[in-house]
Amino acid sequence: MKTIHVNRKGADRLASGHPWIFASDVGDRGGAEGGEAVRVADPKGRFLGVAHYSAASQITLRLLSRENETIGREFFLRRFRAADQFRRRVAAGAEAYRLVHAEGDQLPALIVDRYGDYLVVQTLDQGMDRAKAEIVAALQELFAPLGIVERNDSAVRRHEDLPLVTGMLAGAEPPPLVAVRMNGLAFHADLLHGQKTGVFLDQRENYLAAAGYAHGRALDCFTSTGGFALHLAARADAVTAIDTSEAVLEVAKRNRAANGIENVEFREANVFDFLTAERGARRRYGTIVLDPPAFSKSRQTVENAARGYKEINLRALELLEPGGVLITCSCSHHVAESLLLEIVASASLDAGRTLRVLERRTQAQDHPILLTVPETHYLKCLVLEAL
Repeated sequence: MKTIHVNRKGADRLASGHPWIFASDVGDRGGAEGGEAVRVADPKGRFLGVAHYSAASQITLRLLSRENETIGREFFLRRFRAADQFRRRVAAGAEAYRLVHAEGDQLPALIVDRYGDYLVVQTLDQGMDRAKAEIVAALQELFAPLGIVERNDSAVRRHEDLPLVTGMLAGAEPPPLVAVRMNGLAFHADLLHGQKTGVFLDQRENYLAAAGYAHGRALDCFTSTGGFALHLAARADAVTAIDTSEAVLEVAKRNRAANGIENVEFREANVFDFLTAERGARRRYGTIVLDPPAFSKSRQTVENAARGYKEINLRALELLEPGGVLITCSCSHHVAESLLLEIVASASLDAGRTLRVLERRTQAQDHPILLTVPETHYLKCLVLEAL
């Protein structure tokens, strides 16, 4: 392996427990090519670890190991075994779950999701993309899936000068919709074209939590394939679920039919416009879920995102009856939980509502959070009661 030297700031960042080194902290690149696994050394030449090198991204180095080891078949087998053992504890019995969560499993920029007999892989930097063949071989050896799907259509790959591609990496192509069970309910996942890798796996535990508070008339905003709505149905009198995508709503309706649920209505509408119209009609709800897409994908857009989150929470609070429960989420990494709490508090004051915090939740445990890597904590979920 070639050696890349970093400055003191970069070395200190690794010492703090964070696996990323930025371009401004990289000195001599030792002739490394994009995607190579390289040794990382401090200004005095002392070994710091082994990392994937990117020749394009501002995140130039992503630490793989603090040991001086080869990044090959045995490395990936060992990491995958550890990831699998963890899921056997935190996602026991689940048919659909995240098997590898990038930095959360010490495999930066690599995502592997499991849907029954199929795996979906994302290689989001030059290093993991270059190691794709070894990754696939290790996954086949350990898990023997029917097929391995490549969902490398994420926009973050553009920062790595990598093409956006979708297709098969190994095995048989999955059916258009793969049937899996989540929390006892049947769902269908479009592995090649669906949102994310098919289903919002990170909300699996929050679906159950929300169902425990559901009562009265319920409203699920940004429902996608119906995750929250179908879980709320068991406790709510009736559920209205809103999304702008006709395609995802068709899958949601199929999920509703597969579970024999009759008290959920799916409607195609703009959520902001729908909430405004409901306020004008003086309708009230006992349970409201807000699970919007990320309003902010960079630090530069946080201010605009905050306005969007406040507006949508304000409109929801105006529809919430006394004793009602609001489940409000943000998957924007740059919107910290503390900021989300401030935003919702401001919305509650404008709406003249007093809110009690029932729960402060995050992503499911199969999407692990590393204490020294704040980027691994991206999903926030607040459960609030209107007094």
